[in-house]
Amino acid sequence: MSVEVLFTLVDPEAPVPSYAHPGDAGLDLTTRQACTLEPGERALLPTGIAIAMPAGYAAFVHPRSGLAVKHGVSLVNAPGTIDAGYRGEIQVSVINLDPSHRVEFAVGDRIAQLVIQKVEHVELVAVDQLPGSDRGEKGFGSSGS
Repeated sequence: MSVEVLFTLVDPEAPVPSYAHPGDAGLDLTTRQACTLEPGERALLPTGIAIAMPAGYAAFVHPRSGLAVKHGVSLVNAPGTIDAGYRGEIQVSVINLDPSHRVEFAVGDRIAQLVIQKVEHVELVAVDQLPGSDRGEKGFGSSGS
């Protein structure tokens, strides 16, 4: 099953995001701006594309595992959320977490993945007490790992 997502190229030279392999969850996003990041630096890189998500869906910008493993690159706000009402250019907030090596991006380099997901709207209901559960109020590390 596929979902139709409208898009426009902000930069006519930008490639249309695509799946690298059949069955991939994320569309590859590329940068339209060259950039060098020193250790610890971050930048907001434009992708050259704007989208119109259908109601009930959102797009999420995820890091690329290859950039993370090979270069220590991640996203500052991973995952970035693109709501159905946003119509501006998708921009990716990359960060170089490598402690000693710079990373360089050329125009057209893949910098992130765009994952489209169905999202539900909820109605919050105030109650005096929440129902019990096996986990209860146990938080981080409560499962023993």
